Amino acid sequence: MIKKHKLVIAVGGSSGSIYAKTLLDRLAGLPEQLEAVGIVMSDNAKFNWEYELGNRDFEQYPFDFYNKMDFMAPFASGSAQYGSMIVCPCSMGIMGRIATGISNDLTTRAADVILKERRRLILVPRDTPYSLIHINNMKTITEAGGIICPASPSFYSRPQTMEELAATVTDRVLDLAGLDLQTYRWGESGED
Repeated sequence: MIKKHKLVIAVGGSSGSIYAKTLLDRLAGLPEQLEAVGIVMSDNAKFNWEYELGNRDFEQYPFDFYNKMDFMAPFASGSAQYGSMIVCPCSMGIMGRIATGISNDLTTRAADVILKERRRLILVPRDTPYSLIHINNMKTITEAGGIICPASPSFYSRPQTMEELAATVTDRVLDLAGLDLQTYRWGESGED
């Protein structure tokens, strides 16, 4: 029997909407593994999605969407038992607020809950280069139990499209969240 997951997905306002789209596409194809998926998007995330991808397709996914200030969302409390939270892409502003415990919106409150409950928080920063402030925030979050998984695509699977390239990051993120995926695995391709 496959374990069903309760996930929080936060889409931050940095560039990299292709990562959010690829992540949501993959999740939409795994309904048998999902009990609940709660989505929260910043205003800049919605703007960037439309600007970078040329559409508002984020409105079409079969998940529960919450307003960025909705502190009544189930995952604003540990009692709802959401097991993992993914912030993809994660802006440095969101990361800084999480690292310092500032819960001023649903994204940062949910991250605070995930950390205090000792569950999986996975942040996918896309910005480069990193300042020492960014690195120290990553260190703080890592020491608190979070996982920093930068949006650094891999190329050994020989991706042919933007979506395939982005999936080299998002499939890794979903692996970290404990989902069972059919994806490229190093050394399992049958090639030498």
